[in-house]
This record gives sequence, C-alpha cells and structure tokens, in this order.
Amino acid sequence: MTQTIRPVRPDDMPRLVELLMLDARERHAKNAILWKMADDAPAQIEKALTFALTAEQQPFRQFWHVADDGGQITGVIHSMMLPVPPIYAGPFGEPGLILPDSFVATDAPSGTVEGLLAAAEDALHEASARIKLASYVPGEALRTAFEASGYEPLTLYLSCSDLGAQGMPDVVRQATEDDIAGIVERSAENRQVLFDIDPFWEIHPDADPRFSAWMTRSLTLRDRDMMVLGAPEGLQGYIIAQPASRLHFPPAHDITGTGVIDDYYHPELANPAALDRGSEGSNALLRAAEVAFANRGVGAAFVVCPAGWTSKIELLEAAGYETAMVWSIKR
Repeated sequence: MTQTIRPVRPDDMPRLVELLMLDARERHAKNAILWKMADDAPAQIEKALTFALTAEQQPFRQFWHVADDGGQITGVIHSMMLPVPPIYAGPFGEPGLILPDSFVATDAPSGTVEGLLAAAEDALHEASARIKLASYVPGEALRTAFEASGYEPLTLYLSCSDLGAQGMPDVVRQATEDDIAGIVERSAENRQVLFDIDPFWEIHPDADPRFSAWMTRSLTLRDRDMMVLGAPEGLQGYIIAQPASRLHFPPAHDITGTGVIDDYYHPELANPAALDRGSEGSNALLRAAEVAFANRGVGAAFVVCPAGWTSKIELLEAAGYETAMVWSIKR
C-alpha cells in the first residue's frame, strides 16, 4: 500500500505520543540540562495535541500532518503561523514556522521526510505564509530535507549550562525606569544591525514607542532580570534574562529551569563581522545575565543570535556557548 501524507486524526494520538517521545529523547540525549524531560512527558504531549486538535479558540493557527504507511504512522510534522513581533514591520505578513517537534521513524519509507515537509509547506502556503521558517536541533534528519528544499540559516540559538561561576560584574546593575530611554536608543542600534544583516528584520515605523512600552512593562515582571551597563544619560548596553517559552520547547520538555536571552546589545557588537571594539562590556553583560539565571535556579540558557552576526557568535562561543537549535528561512 502506498504511503499517504494526511492531517492528524484523534485516533492517531497513541502513536503520535510514541513518536514525539522518541523525538524528545533524541534532544535530551544531546543536552540533558537544556532539553530536560518533563516528569509526565507523555501526558504533556497528549494534552498539547488534544488542545491543538479540539480547542475552538487557538492562540495561533497550527497544523499537524502524519505519514500513514498502510495504517502505521511513520512520521509527524508540526507547523504554525508565527505572529510578527510588534517592533518589526512584517511586510510579507505572518511567516509560517515548522516546529522542532517533527519526527520520522528510522524504518519509515524513503521520501517520508520530503513528503511531510511538502505537506507542511502546502498548509502554510494556503494559510497565506509568503515566507517559511523551519526550526531544528542540529543533527536531526529533517535538516538535510530543509537544506535541499532551499532553507538557509537565519537565527542560531546558542546554549550554555555553565552559569554564574564567574560572579556578578561590578559594572552591571539592575535597570530602572530612568534607563528606559537609553535602552530604547541602544535597541534602535541593535535593530538596525539586524536589518543590515537580513531585511527579514524590517523595522516597524513605531518600533521605538512600542519597545519603550514593552520595556516599561517588563520592569514590573518578576520573572526576569533587566540589567544595564553605564549611567542612564549615557547607557552603554543592556541585557534581559527571561524565562523560556513554549515556542522553542516542545511539550515533552520541562522549561522551568531554562532561560532565554533575546534582548542583548552593546556597541562593541555594532560591527557584525568582527569584534573590532573589544568585548569587555559585552562580556560583562553576558556574565551578569548568567549570574541572574543561576540565582533563580536556571541551569541552562539560550542566547538568540542571527546566523549572520559573526562577531556576536564569536563572543558567545568564546564564552562556552554552542549552537543548540537553528531557525532557517525559505523566501
């Protein structure tokens, strides 16, 4: 019987839990701290799938497809429409994203990966995605299919699990309301570097006031640390150490001990090609974020970095970070 690719059905649930547990265990084997397994991982997978398949109110449009080989499910792929962050223009609308909880059994027929990828792309295209993104953990079988289909690295997620050992730098302090203007000014520089690296990050005309409002609100959130270097009137740099989100971690993983650094900038990083201004301030901010994570019991952290920001990647790798996940783009 010829294998078919079709949308997930509720009666696929037991087999999907099996496949997604195998998928999660592969990530866990690569980094047990970053990809910590939830104590009730099968139940969490089933809960997430049930919600995706049955809930009338969804936070975003998502799609699940399986490869059905004569009644045996040999693979699954998960995709969604990704909301555009408010500081970016998003001229092409919401991109489609293929998520890392996609998996193909080792005994699946030849062409299964490609068939699942085509089905996910078709669903995203029908949902009006003009740009497609794909996320994967390095070494996964899907990477080859993504590259063959024209995906190129856009963003790296570099991870470290040796946090806080060097102590808090004296030059870094917690941000206050007086620092918001300086953070926004430096963020504008950061956004320009991003846009110069890749026009995917086109800047929204209202980016500054929107980012200012978000930073002001973030100061009230108890689950993160906002830290700066320099006086408010001449702020040199900023970094925000915040909790991980489900966007990057499939439901089988426990994210309570994982942090994410996305908002992070110092003028030393202004040249994306080289650290030609040194790295003292940038390293101080990074160490401060690591200490803040360690103080909260966080055991591993992601730093989000464009694949074309060579100087930032160099700094992070020198500090012990390694690429743990890649987001690629197909235009």
